Amino acid sequence: MRWPRLAILITFACAFLANAQSDKVMKVLPHFLDLKGRHSISPSLLDRDAYQKILRENPDRRSAIRFDVQWKTLAYDTLTLRIEANGMKGRGTNSVTLEQTVHPGLFSKWTSLTLDGKKYDDFGELLSWRASLLNGTNTIAEQKSFLW
Repeated sequence: MRWPRLAILITFACAFLANAQSDKVMKVLPHFLDLKGRHSISPSLLDRDAYQKILRENPDRRSAIRFDVQWKTLAYDTLTLRIEANGMKGRGTNSVTLEQTVHPGLFSKWTSLTLDGKKYDDFGELLSWRASLLNGTNTIAEQKSFLW
């Protein structure tokens, strides 16, 4: 009776270890910020999504775009998190790159990079983005939007 339980335990352990890739960009959430720097008016996810819809439809109420990135890696001391974004203002397209030095840990982490001020005003509407974790010049993990 012990062998079937042990086999099930070993199977789950192997599946967990196979899925536990150490280097990955897990989630990227581009949020518009209002004139007060808020992405939501309450902690509710439903309210956040509703407020983001309002900000998407009313560009005059926006002051910035913040990219909230969830990432995980174990093998490095210091990395660079890079956001590359493409926007459109009028008939022209614009590209911008945001970077921040990050320090890995045992668990996944969230890092925010904000495009604001004059750069945001010149950027226009967000078309596509790519989030990358870099070790020097080597890309170790990335996630991109559909249109990238």
